[in-house]
Amino acid sequence: MTKQIITAVDESNLDLFKEIIDSLDSNLCMVKIGSVSFNALGHEAVLYAASKGFDIFLDLKLHDIPNTVKKSIEGLVNLPIQMLTIHTSGGKQMMQAAMQALEGSNIKVFGVTALTSLSDADTNQIYKRDAADQVAAMLDLAEESGIDGVVCSPHELHLVAKRESLLSITPGIRLRDSDDDQSRVMTPKEAIDLGASYIVIGRPITASGNIKEALKEIHNSIQ
Repeated sequence: MTKQIITAVDESNLDLFKEIIDSLDSNLCMVKIGSVSFNALGHEAVLYAASKGFDIFLDLKLHDIPNTVKKSIEGLVNLPIQMLTIHTSGGKQMMQAAMQALEGSNIKVFGVTALTSLSDADTNQIYKRDAADQVAAMLDLAEESGIDGVVCSPHELHLVAKRESLLSITPGIRLRDSDDDQSRVMTPKEAIDLGASYIVIGRPITASGNIKEALKEIHNSIQ
C-alpha cells in the first residue's frame, strides 16, 4: 500500500510523543518528525517511531554552507529514516552536497521551496516576487541539483506537475477553513487530485478527539 499521508508529530514531551505514535496506524501513514520533536527528544523520537513500523520523514530543513549540510546529513544517515529536508534557497552546491552525503543510501532528499506560512505579501518582501514565482525559481534549482523532490504548498502543485523528475510533499493541508499560521492551504483530496506525492497533516489528526478515526477518515477521503 502506498502511504501518501504523512502525519506531523510535533511534540516535545516523550510520553505524549509515544502516545500519539501508538494511536496512529503505520499501514495508513508515515510520520514526520521535525525540529520540535527532534530538538527535544533527539534520536529517541526517530527510533521509537521506527520501532512501531513507521516510515519516517525527518523534516529539519537544513540550510547552511554546503560542507556543513553534508556533515550534518552524514550524522543522520544511519538513522532509520526514508526522507529528509533541506532548503532549496541554500543553492545548487548545497543541494548537491546533501545528495553526496546520502550516496549508497535509500534516503530521499526534498527541498523546501517557500514555507506555507508565507503569503504573497511575505514573499514579495523577502524575495521580491510572488510565492508562485519563488517556487518556480526553486524548482529550476532543484532539478539542476538532482534532488528527489520538493516541499511546496498545494497552490504550487501545478508547477511541480510539469517537472517529471520531482516528487512533491505538500503541507498546508486542512480539512476545512482554519484560523492558524498557514496561509496557502487546501483539503487532502484537492491536493492529491492536483498530483501531490505526499500530503503532510498534523493538528487535524494529532489534536483530534480520536486520532485513529481522524487518520482513517482522511485516508478514506483520498482513495
